[in-house]
Amino acid sequence: MRAKFFFIIIFLLSPFFFLNISESRELSIKQLEERKKADSERLKEREKRGKKKFSKEITISSKIIFLSKERKTPPVLSNLDPILDDEGFYGVKLAIEDNLTTGRFVGHDYKAEFHRVLLEENLTEEYQKLINSGNKIFVVDLNEKEIQSLYDNSSSKDVIIFNVRSKSDSLRNDKCRNNLFHIPPSYSMLSDALTQYLVKKKWNKWFVVTGPDSNDKEYADALKKSAKKFNIKIKKEKIWDFTADLRRTAGKEVPIFTKGEKYDVLVVADEKGEFGEYLSYRTWDPRPIVGTQGLKPTSWHRTHEQWGATQMQNRFRRESGRWMTEVDYHAWTAVRAIGEAITRTKSNDISKIKEYLSGEKFGLGAYKGVKVSFRSWNGQLRQPILLAAPRSMVSVSPQEGYIHPVSELDTMGKDQPESTCKF
Repeated sequence: MRAKFFFIIIFLLSPFFFLNISESRELSIKQLEERKKADSERLKEREKRGKKKFSKEITISSKIIFLSKERKTPPVLSNLDPILDDEGFYGVKLAIEDNLTTGRFVGHDYKAEFHRVLLEENLTEEYQKLINSGNKIFVVDLNEKEIQSLYDNSSSKDVIIFNVRSKSDSLRNDKCRNNLFHIPPSYSMLSDALTQYLVKKKWNKWFVVTGPDSNDKEYADALKKSAKKFNIKIKKEKIWDFTADLRRTAGKEVPIFTKGEKYDVLVVADEKGEFGEYLSYRTWDPRPIVGTQGLKPTSWHRTHEQWGATQMQNRFRRESGRWMTEVDYHAWTAVRAIGEAITRTKSNDISKIKEYLSGEKFGLGAYKGVKVSFRSWNGQLRQPILLAAPRSMVSVSPQEGYIHPVSELDTMGKDQPESTCKF
C-alpha cells in the first residue's frame, strides 16, 4: 500500500519534475523565437510607459568607447561557423543595461559608442580623434601589435584601456602599461589551466604540434613552459607546414605526420583553426587531442551552465540571436568592471578607477563561481578557466590541490615573482 501511495505521489509530481528539467536545458529555436516575441511585446509595453527614469538626478555621466578594426575575411576550411563582425557589441550592450540597473538609483548614467576602423583608415589617427573629443575610457578589440601602436600616442597616458582580445604574454610583462587592463586569459594562464588537468589525468607525455602563425608559436611556447613547470615530458614537437586542402588529404597526411614516438596526448596550437580540427580520429595512435582544438581552455564557452551562466547565455541569445563568444564575454566583463568601479568610488575620474580596479577591494561576479579581480602587478584579470570540449563542459581550473598564499587563481599564469612587468 505504501509503495502504491509512493508511486502515486511520484506520478503526480512528475510533470513538475520534468518541467524543471526541460527549463534547465538549452532552449530550442522555437523557444528562442517565442522568447524574442515576448521580449518584443514587453519592450512595446515599456515604450508606452516611457523610458525608465532615474530615481536621482544624474551626477555622473560616463561614455565608453568600444574600438575595433575591420578585418580581411580569411579563407576557411569549414563554413559551419559564421565569421562574426559584431563580436563585443552585444556584450557591451548587456553590460550597459546591467550598469544602469544600479546607476538609475544612484544617479550614474552610462553610454557606449561603437567605432570600427575601416581597412583604409589609420588606427592611430582615428584613436587620436577620439581622444581629442574628450573620450577617456576605451574597450579595445585589437591584436597585440595594434594595442602597442596605441602606446606611441602620448595622450594614451591620460586614458584607461581594456583589452578584450589579445592573449599575448608580452602585453602583460615587458610591454605592460599601468593604464592597460586585460580581460582575456593570457596564453600562459590557458596553458597552465590545461596542464593542471592533464597532470590530474596523468597524461604526462606530450606530442606538441604548432601552426605557422605567430600566435600559434606564442601559445606553443607557453605550453612548453607549462610542461616544464609541471614536470611534463614533451616526447616530440612538430611544426604543421602543409599547404594541401585537408578536406581531401587529412586521411593520408595526419597518420604519417603523427607516427613515431609514443605519447599520451596530442597538444595542438592552431589559433585560426587551419588544421587542428582534422587531427581528430586520424592520428596513427588513438590519442586525445587538447589545446586549441579538442579539449580547449577558454574564458567562456556555450556549454557553460553553472553559477547563473545559463541565464546569461539565454539572455545574450535572445538579444543577439547567436551564441556568446569569448570576446563578447570579455567586453561584458570590461564594461561591468568600469561600472563597478564608478559605483564604488562615486567618480569616473580615470586615476580613481585605476586605483580601485587594482586594489584588493575590487571583485566582480562574472558567472564563474568566484569573484574575479585584477592582478595589481600587470593588470591581468584573475579568473577560473573553463576546460571545454566542443559540446560539453569537462572541468574548471585551477584544479583541486593547487594552492597559493594569495589566490588559487594565481596558480595559473605569471605570478608576481615571475612577472617582468614594471609600471
